Amino acid sequence: MPAHPATSPALPPAQPTALPPALDAERFEFEGLSCYAAGEGPPLLLVHSVNAAASAAEVRPLFEHARARRRVFALDLPGYGLSLRGAREYTPRLMTQALQAAAVQIRQHCGPGPIDALAVSLSCEFLARAAVERPADWRRLALVSPTGFNGTRPRRGPPGSTRALPWLQAALKAPLWSEALFRGLTRPGVVRYFLQRTWGGKVIDERMWAYAVATAHQPGARHAPLAFLSGALFSADIHTVYEALTQPVWVSHGVRGDFTDYRGLGLVSGRPNWRVSVFDTGALPYFEQPAAFFEQMDALLPP
Repeated sequence: MPAHPATSPALPPAQPTALPPALDAERFEFEGLSCYAAGEGPPLLLVHSVNAAASAAEVRPLFEHARARRRVFALDLPGYGLSLRGAREYTPRLMTQALQAAAVQIRQHCGPGPIDALAVSLSCEFLARAAVERPADWRRLALVSPTGFNGTRPRRGPPGSTRALPWLQAALKAPLWSEALFRGLTRPGVVRYFLQRTWGGKVIDERMWAYAVATAHQPGARHAPLAFLSGALFSADIHTVYEALTQPVWVSHGVRGDFTDYRGLGLVSGRPNWRVSVFDTGALPYFEQPAAFFEQMDALLPP
């Protein structure tokens, strides 16, 4: 695949916000992005999912576990958490460049070696693309409930193409309509409903729910999630990307809730660098079965 710049275009500093930190850790900013860091040792980057109310709060159990043995970083993606929000084009390219920029920062903190990384849901697509474009930057990948494997339809569109629906993109950019829609999607009860669908049950992590509600009510919070709703953050060439990965890849997913269709994993599951684990959980197994998840994580991504 063609190479792309390792850093994203220069952005203004992240705007002031009343949102508290998602993690109990030091935090630094670069190129409009916010990143948490803690611990000592080989680096591990954690990347939250993409939805209406995402942030680094989604990877809290992973962060707390890894900080005891690694230098662990948790990024807020563009448009989320304490990173810059605002009206711009949110695309897989923007998200991939954010991960490439994070890799530059991590090497400045930890030295020039390759980085282990774990991503959740749609962010797995961004991490895979970053690893294909700059393979020397990334040592091993963990993909939790990755998108792009539902159904059996091939997704080998033109390089860099997305699954955006232009008519829906146009509708979602209308300020009055988009603001009202986003307010409806991020009411506390609605956020709880979608988290219950993610967990596949009524019991969810209440701390994560509270932070999701808070982050979704920050100024400019609607822009990235509405790009997600339009399909603009989903890659139409993701099967080509996944097939091009050369690093060891560990996929994990659950069997409850909305994210259980992984029929497309046959595309890669037989490859020697891919390994798949299934947990009797929803889409975030590290919240529900932390001991079992961390045992496999530590075996497959040892420091």
